[in-house]
Amino acid sequence: MDSNLSLYHIFYTVARQGNISRAANELYISQPAISKAIQKLEASLSVTLFHRSSRGVTLTEEGTILYGQISTAFETIRKGEQEIARMKQLGIGHLRIGVSTTLCKYLLLSYLKGFVEKYPHIKVTIQCQSTFDTVKLLEKGQIDIGLIGKPDHLKKLVFHPVKTIQDTFVTTATYYENLKLRTGEMELDIFKDGNIMLLNEENITRRYIERYFENQEIIINQILEVSNMDLLIEFAKIGIGIACVIKEFVQDDLKNGTLMELPILREIPRREVGFAYANDGFQNQTIQKFISFAARQ
Repeated sequence: MDSNLSLYHIFYTVARQGNISRAANELYISQPAISKAIQKLEASLSVTLFHRSSRGVTLTEEGTILYGQISTAFETIRKGEQEIARMKQLGIGHLRIGVSTTLCKYLLLSYLKGFVEKYPHIKVTIQCQSTFDTVKLLEKGQIDIGLIGKPDHLKKLVFHPVKTIQDTFVTTATYYENLKLRTGEMELDIFKDGNIMLLNEENITRRYIERYFENQEIIINQILEVSNMDLLIEFAKIGIGIACVIKEFVQDDLKNGTLMELPILREIPRREVGFAYANDGFQNQTIQKFISFAARQ
């Protein structure tokens, strides 16, 4: 079948043109080569496909049946080529992005705004889940790009950092003052005395902070676990504890005094956030466009 595809294309063109000379001009091959190809196809099928006359060629009954079938196939190919050309001209594509709810709100939306304005014909699908789940989807090829905090091991992923972030501890001034009154101490050990609010253990931020606690030999007496960063921030703002949050995401609250940053003995090392994609040697044009766009921001 594969070796005969060119023969079928020649047959299709001759049948459509009804003339070997015109078919030769369309295919840019000689008339003898056309005739030889038709003869070869007829021999392989053991039928006669054309009636030949001085006025041209007409299909036999067998030729008519064959033409009816393969014309649909070649018309489908033609439409496929036209669709690809249209996609290239308009920049049509589909981009599947994985991201946590927090990074989507505070980082991804700003990238998407400019990207969608520049490429309005690209469909964007966003899946919100933890960084660990995003990495799994990338490795399985179920999404194209993930906006993630840099994991310890990238495995088969390429990582493009776009921002460094700083983890810190915040609370309200009222909670802090009440905590000092309750403990009777002017210099607080916030980790021993406070209600420390952290993301749940399946979150990459939580694991990063746990390593910090381990390295600094910090023991937490009371932990309140929350599923996402926005809830941590809101819980801190209503004064029920001390939240470990990303400093860049609470800048406005720190400036207007809604929250205060608590001093700690040793600052938590900054970490990277960036776009990751599979390192399989292939990225379609849509992925390449987004990566190039993100790199310029």
